[in-house]
Amino acid sequence: MAYIGKQPAKGNFVKLDTITTSATTTFNLTNGGVAYSPISANNCLVSLNGILQAPTDSYTISGSTIIFSSALTTSDVIDFIIVLGDVLSLGTVSDSTIGIAKFTATGTPSSSTFLRGDNSWASAGATAGQVIQVVSTSLASASITTTSTSFVDVTGFTASITPASASNKILILVNIPAYVSNSGSGGYITILRGATNLGHSTGGFGLLRGGADTFGIMSANYLDSPATTSSTTYKLQFLVNAGSMELTFNGARGTLTLLEIKG
Repeated sequence: MAYIGKQPAKGNFVKLDTITTSATTTFNLTNGGVAYSPISANNCLVSLNGILQAPTDSYTISGSTIIFSSALTTSDVIDFIIVLGDVLSLGTVSDSTIGIAKFTATGTPSSSTFLRGDNSWASAGATAGQVIQVVSTSLASASITTTSTSFVDVTGFTASITPASASNKILILVNIPAYVSNSGSGGYITILRGATNLGHSTGGFGLLRGGADTFGIMSANYLDSPATTSSTTYKLQFLVNAGSMELTFNGARGTLTLLEIKG
């Protein structure tokens, strides 16, 4: 049968430890030997010498103590103190009262995990293969030309990145307009990390074969493993095996992009 009126409240009813009386008004409240603080006197049933006491009139509650309105004696007996329904009196959860053990989430909580919306612990930050940092530079010059048959720097075309972890990789992307003048000659580009040529010693990463009006976009990409957390600089070099090679002709823009990939 349904209740008429307000549904009876269910609470965390607690019978507190036995108190030995003495000639004083104030006594400590404990539960299992641990200090216990009822929310108010109105949450307690207190029996003294077989008589239920009136809250706030016969006693008050202050923190984890009960204070009777008049001093007791050693012959008085506090039959019981029962605290009623504390859990229903919490309108707002108190600070630092919910521990991780109270969660039913799957996975393992730690300093490097977080609780997701699907109630599971997941690793914080990026996962392997994700991009976590991007650095890009561009170069638009009237002309950068070389007749060198060995690799020389493309002036002003560098980018630096500081990896977050030595296990992360750097994906290097290069696109640059080029022109090679002599028919039968070839122009090459390569990428350097610091002083280390990441491409072939003479062939670099790409070839643009010369001929009449030979224009093109030279592209290169390389997944590098610098194995460091120090600032790392990448740059472009070029050479031509005969005649001349021109980059960013007529102000056409070239780009150098570095993407840090989580290892």
